[in-house]
Amino acid sequence: MSRVTHETEFTLKVLRAGAIPAAIERAERYRLLNEPTQAESICLDILAADPENQRALTLLLLSLTDQFGNSHLVERASAVLSRLSDEYQRVYYQGVVYERRARAQLHRSAPGGGATAYHLLRDAMQCYEKAETIRPAENDEALLRWNTCARTIMSEHLQPSPADDSITMLE
Repeated sequence: MSRVTHETEFTLKVLRAGAIPAAIERAERYRLLNEPTQAESICLDILAADPENQRALTLLLLSLTDQFGNSHLVERASAVLSRLSDEYQRVYYQGVVYERRARAQLHRSAPGGGATAYHLLRDAMQCYEKAETIRPAENDEALLRWNTCARTIMSEHLQPSPADDSITMLE
């Protein structure tokens, strides 16, 4: 009788530097196919070979935000965000993180979710406003995202939480 052993630890294989451009294209493709965990894994392989690869960091960040139904990924996304070297990119993608957190919140049916989404969208809009002031020439991405957030607030009829949202206890 043969005995089956289960490996719990693996030594990951290292991507060759020459394979990075094709791997980035593959990660982009998996994101477009709505396979963010595949894209995330590829980005981690790229970053193991080239830790400062800004395109891979951006794709990893976006892959994590694609999965924001899992709240533990917000911290990981924030850690990746801090590794972006360009100030515009950091501010712009901070807005994307807030916006995607808001959209994940809108898909939940928790009480107060609309107010939380409102505040997250407003945080995103502030980031986009800052990004707009330091954007590269001919780059209106931040403006487009700001407009999308504003339209979401208006179409979903989102409101901020009341100034005093504490719960009054009955005596």
